[in-house]
Amino acid sequence: MRLTTQTDYALRVLIYLALQDDRSARTADIARHHAVSLHHLRKVVQALAHAGFVQTERGRGGGIHLVGPPEDIRLGRVVQAIEPDMQLVECMGPEPSACVIAPACRLKAALADARAAFLDELDHHSLADVVGNGQGLRRLLAAHSGEG
Repeated sequence: MRLTTQTDYALRVLIYLALQDDRSARTADIARHHAVSLHHLRKVVQALAHAGFVQTERGRGGGIHLVGPPEDIRLGRVVQAIEPDMQLVECMGPEPSACVIAPACRLKAALADARAAFLDELDHHSLADVVGNGQGLRRLLAAHSGEG
């Protein structure tokens, strides 16, 4: 299983924001620090805002900030909210399966269990857990952006 770039970037945005000590950040700064496309990151920030993880404010002094404390943001919920397609194989989708063995196959159930276990494990971890080494993360982000 592989998460989409959108989900990867969403997690990076949340990590960046968690390191800001309750300050807002600009999307352009996040894109620069992570060396990713600003255009793509704007779409990711919109998805995070729509899902209720971040709040955005336009204009001078605006920016993006977390809606709640990092301890309350569960990684599994983020992945579920942002990942556009959690069907691991075609027969797990909403459309009737084109697979000829689907009516008798038990793979779909096994994969559904695996997906549930994956998301459950991620929900055992919060955003605060992944930024526990904040000093090291800040140093790496600053060095990459030319600030360090």
